[in-house]
Amino acid sequence: MDPVQALLGILSGVLVGFTLGLVGGGGSILAVPLMVYLVGVRSPHVAIGTSAAAVAANALAGLASHARARTVKWRCAGVFAAAGVLGALAGAHAGKAIGGQRLLLCFAVLMVVVGLLMLRGRGGTGDPGATCTRGNIGRIAGAGLTTGLLSGFFGIGGGFLIVPGLMASTGMPILNAVGTSLVAVAVFGLSTAVSYAASGLVDWPLAGLLVAGGIVGSLGGTRAARVLAGSRGLLTRVFAGIIFVVALYMIWRGLALLLPEGQA
Repeated sequence: MDPVQALLGILSGVLVGFTLGLVGGGGSILAVPLMVYLVGVRSPHVAIGTSAAAVAANALAGLASHARARTVKWRCAGVFAAAGVLGALAGAHAGKAIGGQRLLLCFAVLMVVVGLLMLRGRGGTGDPGATCTRGNIGRIAGAGLTTGLLSGFFGIGGGFLIVPGLMASTGMPILNAVGTSLVAVAVFGLSTAVSYAASGLVDWPLAGLLVAGGIVGSLGGTRAARVLAGSRGLLTRVFAGIIFVVALYMIWRGLALLLPEGQA
C-alpha cells in the first residue's frame, strides 16, 4: 500500500465515522464505495471483506459505551446475534460466489433502500421493559437470520435494518435497540470478515486505517450532532440524498462495465 492510498484509507474511515456520529445508522454503507472508488481497491470482494472487519471493530467500541450506559438488552442481543451469525456466514459465502461488478450493482440497490429507510425515520417510544420471551423469541430469531444474511452478503454492519428489526420484534425503545444492535453488528461483521479472510479477501492494514480514521471521525461527528441537534432531520435527509447520488453513480458505472460495448 503506497502512502497516498494509506492516506485515502484514513480519510475514508474519517468520513464513515463522522457520518455515523452525525446522523446515526447507515454511515457504514459508504465504506465499500469509498474503498473501491476513492482508495482504489481493485477487488470489490476485498473491499467488502475489509469493510466487514472495520465495521466489527467500530461496533465493539460503540458497544462498550452503550454497555456502560446500561442500554443493551443482552438476552435479546444473544438470540438475535446467534440466529444472525448463521445468516451472515451463508450470506458471505453467497457474496463471494457472485462477480464483483454484479455484487456492486446489488450493493447500490441496497444503498437506495438504506436511503429510503433513513427518510422514513424511526418513530415510536417503545417499552423500556421489553425483553426476550417465549412469545417473541421466534420473531427475534427470524429478524436476526434475515439481517445477518444481508449483512454477510454485502459486508455491512446492517444497523439500519437491525434497529427497526429489534423494535418490531420486541417493542423496545430506539435507544435500547441501538445499543442492543451493536452486539449483532459486531458479530455479523466478525463472521463475514472471518469468511472473507479465509479466502484471502481482507486487507488487514487497510482495515486498521479505516478503524483509526473512524474513531477520529466519530468523535467529530458526535460533537457536530450536539451542536446541530435542532437540524438532525435535515442532516438525515441530506445524507440520504448523498447515498442516492453515490448509488446512482455505482449503478451507472456498473452497467457501463457489464453491458457489451455499444449497449451501455
